[in-house]
Amino acid sequence: MKYLLSLFIFISSLNVFSQIEDPIKWSTSVEKLSDSTFVLVSEAIIEEGWHLYAQEVPQDGPIPTSFSFDTSQGGFLLEGKTQEENGVVVDDAVFQMKIKFFEKKTVFKQKVKVLKGIETINAFVEFMVCDDTKCLSPTEVDLVFDLKIKANKENSKSLEKSNLSVALDHTAQENENSDLLSLFLLSFFAGLAALLTPCVFPMIPMTVSFFTKQSKTKAIGIRNAIFFGFSIIIIYVVIGLAVSAIFGPSALNALSTNIWFNLLFFLLLVFFAASFLGAFELVLPSSWGTKIDAKADKGGYVGIFFMALALAIVSFSCTGPLVGSALVAAATTGERVAPIVSMLGFSTAIALPFALFAAFPGWLNSLPKSGGWLNTVKVVLGFLELALAFKFLSNVDLVLQLHLLEREVFIAIWIAIFGVLSVYLFGKIQLPHDTPLKHISVGRLFLGLVSLTFTIYMIPGLWGAPLNIISAFPPPQHYSESPYGVGFTNSSNGKTTLNTAIPEGAHLMAPHNILAFNDYDKGMAYAKKVGKPVLLDFTGHACVNCRKMEQNVWVKPTVLQVIKNDVVLISLYVDDKRPLKEAEITESKLKPGKKLKYIGQKWSELQTIKYQTNTQPFYVLLNHNEEPLNRPVAYTPDVNVYYNWLKTGISNFK
Repeated sequence: MKYLLSLFIFISSLNVFSQIEDPIKWSTSVEKLSDSTFVLVSEAIIEEGWHLYAQEVPQDGPIPTSFSFDTSQGGFLLEGKTQEENGVVVDDAVFQMKIKFFEKKTVFKQKVKVLKGIETINAFVEFMVCDDTKCLSPTEVDLVFDLKIKANKENSKSLEKSNLSVALDHTAQENENSDLLSLFLLSFFAGLAALLTPCVFPMIPMTVSFFTKQSKTKAIGIRNAIFFGFSIIIIYVVIGLAVSAIFGPSALNALSTNIWFNLLFFLLLVFFAASFLGAFELVLPSSWGTKIDAKADKGGYVGIFFMALALAIVSFSCTGPLVGSALVAAATTGERVAPIVSMLGFSTAIALPFALFAAFPGWLNSLPKSGGWLNTVKVVLGFLELALAFKFLSNVDLVLQLHLLEREVFIAIWIAIFGVLSVYLFGKIQLPHDTPLKHISVGRLFLGLVSLTFTIYMIPGLWGAPLNIISAFPPPQHYSESPYGVGFTNSSNGKTTLNTAIPEGAHLMAPHNILAFNDYDKGMAYAKKVGKPVLLDFTGHACVNCRKMEQNVWVKPTVLQVIKNDVVLISLYVDDKRPLKEAEITESKLKPGKKLKYIGQKWSELQTIKYQTNTQPFYVLLNHNEEPLNRPVAYTPDVNVYYNWLKTGISNFK
């Protein structure tokens, strides 16, 4: 009877074990530009319903497509980056973020310069493909480019023409517009902040008075002031145009995900913050201002334009850091027009007062007088930029999994920054350009109370509080020094806050303390020791549906009780990029000649060979002979269905 049951389970599982998906076919060709210059063309044919991701994707998104050319064989040099064609930007249903991907067919091109007589160039492409409900494991495919074959240029031309007909999905366009509107508003508020700095604020009454007094009529004065405002907008928008033209769309997208650019943004914002706090002044060469002032004296519209340019140069020590921060925010969106939109919003906020006060000069009397409060605004902006800088440093730490800037450290840094800001606002410390204070204003007192309240609010975050107000900034709760709770130590040291010790090779998944293994052999050995079946979980760091199962299904009381008490969970991450130990590096059974270099490749191959499927999430209930107890399942958002599946497998085990 036992053998009949095993046979029945095996037969019922066959249809699941025949799910090897291979939705992309790769082919290569070569375009010859000259005797020494070639374009290596990689074409991907994608099955209906599937999509391939671009070379640059947002953080916490899917695995990007990447090409590695074997330069070790020598004889050629890569020229520029691999270019991609035929992509669309959409709100991805799986990852729930705006991502560029390809459907049906796409082409990648890499220009190379051949230095000596070689006939072939070897490479491989690593990629990830998904449909609307699941993703396949990251895959590597070898590519060979034969330089002796003549390229079909007519096909290449027709493909380029077809690319021009690709339009963005209407819904994606709406979301893109919404993101750009948010960027415009953010930059607009940055421009308003720039108005309240000591470099810009005093210029408003001076400039408006000049236009109204020097113009023959009030109408001419208003017209000149409005043109002055438009000139400011033109100057800053040109800066945005320059950034877009220099970097281009693919490079801008790279800025948002590349660890080196995130590190550069961190250093830039710290540099800008130091300037605002009074460490030094950002000043453009004085000769620039002298030449511009000379041209401004010419009068007419040309003179007014150069007056606006002179304002931009003179106020650079205050506006420069804010312009830089606005451009950083624009770059991290990955949109080509983002720097232009950002500078449009920033400059509109600066230009608006000049036009309004020229039209209604009586309003000038209501402006507060210049004074030490302007430097206070500048210092507050410096503290805010310093706090924001650590978000970019945190991105670098998360991507590299260095665990140097974990959640507690990040929150501690923010507590220190906003705590010192509170002390500053209460007048207890002074910075280089501050004027002595006999008392603090009511406005400064209120701002100090807001800063102090925010500081106190963050303190419980050191002990695991979620801090929902700033949830987008610090690292996630599981990326923590104390993922099992503050004060937790393993019982092997004689102390523990749990009823049982954590076995070797296991960890607790926050926040429900689910005991989990990430190593198959250690997890299976523990299951045999405690006499429980195994819940084998093929998952991925970039698998959104895996997170949905963990956050929406596993946390339900009925399911949670089973996972915590009745099974041993083994979670194998197929996209784990950590290298295998040298002793564990083996040759792939699926691709003879290829080495399994990463932990994720090891688990991906295990899933493919043993269970004939390569999609995640994928769940298998196993007995101690590593045989399935019932039919494996994939993404199962229905809690009752998943619970019944668990109970059936456990019943078969017993």
